[in-house]
Amino acid sequence: MTTARAKFFPRIEPWLLDASITFVLAVTGVVALFVYTDPNGIEYAEADALGVALVLVITVPLIVRRQHPVIVGLGTAVATLPFLAVDYAMPTAALVLLIAVYSAANYAGLGASVLVLVVQSAVSVGYTLVSADRHADQQTMDTGAGLTISALVILGVWGLGRGMRNRRLYTAELEDRARRLERANDVEVRAAITEERSRIARELHDVVAHHVSVMTVQAAGARRALHRDVDRTAVALEAIEEIGRSALAEMRRVVGVLRTPDGDDRGARPATLAPQPGLGDLDLLVEQVRDAGLPVDVTVDGEPRAVPVGVDLAAFRVIQEALTNTIKHAGPSTAAVLVRYLPAEVHVEISDDGRGVAASLDGRRPGHGLLGMRERVALYGGTLAAGPRRGGGYEVRAKIPYDSNGAMSR
Repeated sequence: MTTARAKFFPRIEPWLLDASITFVLAVTGVVALFVYTDPNGIEYAEADALGVALVLVITVPLIVRRQHPVIVGLGTAVATLPFLAVDYAMPTAALVLLIAVYSAANYAGLGASVLVLVVQSAVSVGYTLVSADRHADQQTMDTGAGLTISALVILGVWGLGRGMRNRRLYTAELEDRARRLERANDVEVRAAITEERSRIARELHDVVAHHVSVMTVQAAGARRALHRDVDRTAVALEAIEEIGRSALAEMRRVVGVLRTPDGDDRGARPATLAPQPGLGDLDLLVEQVRDAGLPVDVTVDGEPRAVPVGVDLAAFRVIQEALTNTIKHAGPSTAAVLVRYLPAEVHVEISDDGRGVAASLDGRRPGHGLLGMRERVALYGGTLAAGPRRGGGYEVRAKIPYDSNGAMSR
């Protein structure tokens, strides 16, 4: 509907509209000054240069009626007084008066618009009374009726201007609110995108760090056994191949959300959108770690239960990252994993008896893995503690709470 109206009624620039109105009224007023004949036989003063000047002085200020509504309203009223004193013919005077009142009501404050209304009304009353006195013989309407009609028309135009002002201000407020909401929405979208990128970065780090670490250990073992034990080398290479495929599959799951039907990868194979891993996949993870040469003992305390998918993934990633760090930093060691199911919490503990992550860092700041674990656990209101164990080794402990009533099975 709006498009159709814009097509048949194109929007005119305000300055062009005001200039057109002013031009038409000025030309009409000057021409009427010379050729106008009153139907009631009223005779007006003969047109001259002073009359033309007064018509222009009264009419031309309308071109800036939006920018200076009060000045225009008061100025046209004052300029009308000498015009009336000489008694020139100007049929457009009433229209100029109404436009000035409307402009003050629409574009000025309440007090200023009322001032213009009072002044213009006084001029209208004066014009009516003076005209009635001068041309008493030619009057066809009662003076009182004329004053009443003039007052009602002027007051109605003023009310129309105030109504348009209120509507314009309300529309401007709605537009401003819409702009603020749009800006707020943009901020929220950018924050959501940043959070999603962080989540994907954590997922990629966990996937790549774990699998590449295991593959590196397997490759080192294969290299050492290459000329001494062909069968062991073949087993290590098979393990590397299997772990590499598993890594690719998990990476496809992680970045699959970035693929769109209309994206640049239309010709690419569809991403695998299988469920994210969880504690149910712990046996597979432990098997991979054992194949890499790290003995792992797994203990499950309590009855395994359905936990929210996010908590399940977070617990799995903590175990995965901790075992990956053990492979990378602990040296020859053994590891132990404890998963404890509580009514509204999941506890995971991962420990090893190696030289520890702190020793391998040698004073350097920990990498993104430990920070990623803390962020994952904190996201669900949990806590994570990591540090050296008494007697040697390293330990990671995480507690992740959840709403047992809202837990969803995978």
